[in-house]
Amino acid sequence: MKNSFDYGGQAVIEGVMMRGPLRWSVAVRKPDRTIEVETREVETITRRFPFLKWPFIRGTVVLFESLIVGIEALSFSASLATGEEEKPITKWEMALTILAAFGLAILLFVLLPVAVAHLTLPYVQGNLAQNLIEGILRVVVFLLYVVAVGRMKDIRRVFQYHGAEHKVINAYEAGAPMTIADIQRFKTLHPRCGTSFLMIVLVISILVFSVLATEPLWWRFVSRLLMLPVVAGLGYEFIKFTGKHSSSAICRVLMAPGLWLQKLTTRPPDDDQVEVALMAFNAVAKEGETNA
Repeated sequence: MKNSFDYGGQAVIEGVMMRGPLRWSVAVRKPDRTIEVETREVETITRRFPFLKWPFIRGTVVLFESLIVGIEALSFSASLATGEEEKPITKWEMALTILAAFGLAILLFVLLPVAVAHLTLPYVQGNLAQNLIEGILRVVVFLLYVVAVGRMKDIRRVFQYHGAEHKVINAYEAGAPMTIADIQRFKTLHPRCGTSFLMIVLVISILVFSVLATEPLWWRFVSRLLMLPVVAGLGYEFIKFTGKHSSSAICRVLMAPGLWLQKLTTRPPDDDQVEVALMAFNAVAKEGETNA
């Protein structure tokens, strides 16, 4: 089956968010075992400024908009999973949450590797060697973070819903019947996963940063921050290209590291979790495209 839109999603607390061409939805398993589905219109700045959909620019836009939708979906799922009444997120709360998320990411995956790599300057010199050390440290910090988070009980359930999200999308893209039994036959890995995107971004950052100076230290920090949109744009185009050409042997090799990493961020879901993911998907699937 040839699909004109690449559906995507995200695991949330006791549920799954799915994004379609016009709407995004989040389905959550409530404490009473019922499933509640919330559907909202997709709001994107690219409708006002079409040039933001251009290759190498759209990656940064998609990253920001996905983060906003993800925070809204998480807020909704948290309120239902705990049985508390949902309070709409204000613009200030959204802004502070986004700043905190980016601040933590920059601290762990930019500033920390830069600072530690800088300490090795008396022993290892040269831009190429320094950037290689910095890149390796960045990957190691990321892997340690994923492993540490994955050991938390609640996060392991989120990883199961992550696997359910992938199974549903894999089944749809394969043209399989959209039943729970048929969906369960598919893998929990998907080439367009955000986990793969993050791994690709880390690898691309090694290549991009290798041409940047490593001294003085302040410039080393600033230059990495300035180049983040470029790295994100390249990473997004890489994921789009390899995802559309996944049958190619070369693309399968290029996708392999990201798929391996997904084994840490996905878990096999049970039928109840697949049911939740399927309900989220059906809420946004274009009319006539599902074959349930």
